[in-house]
Amino acid sequence: MKKLSLALLVLFSSQLFAAGGAIELESARIDLDNKASLQRGAKYFVNYCLSCHSAKQLRYSRMAKDLEIPPELVELNLMFTGEKIFDGMTISMRPEDAVKWFGVNPPDLSLIARSRGSDWLYTYLKSFYVDASRPFGVDNALFPKVGMPHVLADLQGMQQAVYKDVELEDGSIRKVIDRLEIVEPGRMTEKEFDKAMNDLVNFMTYMGEPAKLERQRLGWKVLMFIFLMIVVFYFLKKEYWKDVH
Repeated sequence: MKKLSLALLVLFSSQLFAAGGAIELESARIDLDNKASLQRGAKYFVNYCLSCHSAKQLRYSRMAKDLEIPPELVELNLMFTGEKIFDGMTISMRPEDAVKWFGVNPPDLSLIARSRGSDWLYTYLKSFYVDASRPFGVDNALFPKVGMPHVLADLQGMQQAVYKDVELEDGSIRKVIDRLEIVEPGRMTEKEFDKAMNDLVNFMTYMGEPAKLERQRLGWKVLMFIFLMIVVFYFLKKEYWKDVH
């Protein structure tokens, strides 16, 4: 299985410009109540991210419970390196080996969605394009000079950048990226790939705050309790104060 490899560490950079042109972020449709989307996102995360990037803050058992996946299916389909169901989502690659092979230890992605935002992640994952001058043969329109191969190319295919001329304040002309076009189709259509990346980002958003759904469910119960108690206290107040007048 191809993996979303170490170079996703570039997500920690703050640069949001490509070839001199600002990139507009696309909106990810985050729906943490959509269990089917979260389950698909978990599959993509394990298959494309987890060999190089850990997510130690999330336990497999917690994921199984929240996403309503039977633990035996998690062990069969989402755990491959001898982990236990109550372990965090760690990787077998040793930090010293990662530094030796890649020059840096790939970061843990547990909180990347909270750090970067879901729209940033969604746009980033869709913005790779062919650039023969780069070490891996690709660049990223959202993050120029990205140090990452396009490991999702088998799904998306390969894109090329289409440029336009922009006149600068000094009168000079600069080429900036206008749009990206598919030049080599992948296994998915554009619509299917968009959905797959949305599922992946949806899962990574959940991963950054697994307790959010539980807090939301508890919040409604608390609000209902407060409302009912207000009604009770109102009639009690009327009963106790009726003889005062």
